[in-house]
Amino acid sequence: MPSSCHRLAVVGQGYVGLPLAMRAVEIGLDVLGFDLDKDRVDRLRRATSFVEDVTDTDLASALATGRYLPTDDPAALSGFDTAVVCVPTPLRDGIPELCYIEDAARILAPHVSPGCCVVLESTTYPGTTEEIFVPILEAGSGLRAGADFHVGYSPERIDPGNPTWHFHNTPKVVSGIDEASLKAVDAFYGQLVMRTVPVPGPREAELAKLLENTFRHVNIALVNELAVYAHGLGIDVWSVIDAAATKPFGFMKFTPGPGVGGHCLPIDPSYLSWQVRRSLGHAFRFVDIANDVNDHMPDYVVSRVVQHLNHRRKPVNGSSVLLIGLTYKRNSADARHSPAMSVAKRLADLGAELRAADPLIDAVEVPSHITLVPCTADEVSRSDLVVVLTDHDDIDWGLLARHADRVFDTRNRLRGTAADTL
Repeated sequence: MPSSCHRLAVVGQGYVGLPLAMRAVEIGLDVLGFDLDKDRVDRLRRATSFVEDVTDTDLASALATGRYLPTDDPAALSGFDTAVVCVPTPLRDGIPELCYIEDAARILAPHVSPGCCVVLESTTYPGTTEEIFVPILEAGSGLRAGADFHVGYSPERIDPGNPTWHFHNTPKVVSGIDEASLKAVDAFYGQLVMRTVPVPGPREAELAKLLENTFRHVNIALVNELAVYAHGLGIDVWSVIDAAATKPFGFMKFTPGPGVGGHCLPIDPSYLSWQVRRSLGHAFRFVDIANDVNDHMPDYVVSRVVQHLNHRRKPVNGSSVLLIGLTYKRNSADARHSPAMSVAKRLADLGAELRAADPLIDAVEVPSHITLVPCTADEVSRSDLVVVLTDHDDIDWGLLARHADRVFDTRNRLRGTAADTL
């Protein structure tokens, strides 16, 4: 057990930073959870979690130790031994927006001291740590990275709602701007996780993260496009995928759906594509094609909904459509960039009366054109069509199966019933 005198500052208390902070408290570190969002900090102080992998009880326990302090006061950062930056990296008009990383570096810089270690976890393109993050730290501290303090990059691998892989048992890629920095970063994360994976430098670590998500993005696009064409050919794509998945080598199973969501897949591959185009003048064709396929899946789902209603001689305008699931993936409350929301917006624009059943989503995430309802027999029976967009285990699938003649299932959860699938 490490000494509690080690002071850790975690900049950003969201889906990535908060689980990291909780794990650090668990092993005995003093943790400052810094976030500029005052409302978020107030909720954390009240032990009210907004991250599904951290419960209110987890927060209350961390606060009770006296070793977890949520704050929005930059002055409180003074005296840290290690600082980890876990801030958002969105896209703006297709261009990486690094202002949150830059702001975090400026806030940390006056508190950088000789011998400390600063680690960036935010997903970004290769070169960010050394070309953007480090210069700001040096300018604001008057110290030299490598010579006076350590700097590294360790990409986050948080998978919200995953029951098997958590922060502590997921291998952690680590890097440093020099050997001493790598040693410091590796030693820090070695306390928190079961296995670290050192790589030659920050650029390799940054690219490894983008490769992980681009791999998923491209393969999901492959099966999404296959699903579209298989339907046109009258072939059950789900049977095809299951058959291929019996091969014990050379194949990894991916399944189609209404699109991609969360923070990673709609954004991270575009970081890589942007960097390749900017630095090398080439298009990253796999990423561009995958973006095109996955971005248009909500349109395809809506076209299938229109076909279903047309077969019943009903226009979309005025039809009652019940959506099952609004978050971006099964058993997660995360609604960021959810393709279900894109489907809902398109249907609302066509005049559909939308209701949705999702036992996990926070009601504040539900837009005004959707009415959140429980999944009951009455709700299903009064709907002109039920559309399964996210297949949470907490849904009563037996109830839906009994009304399967009016179900369009984009997740194949009702396989073996009369439901139509993607």
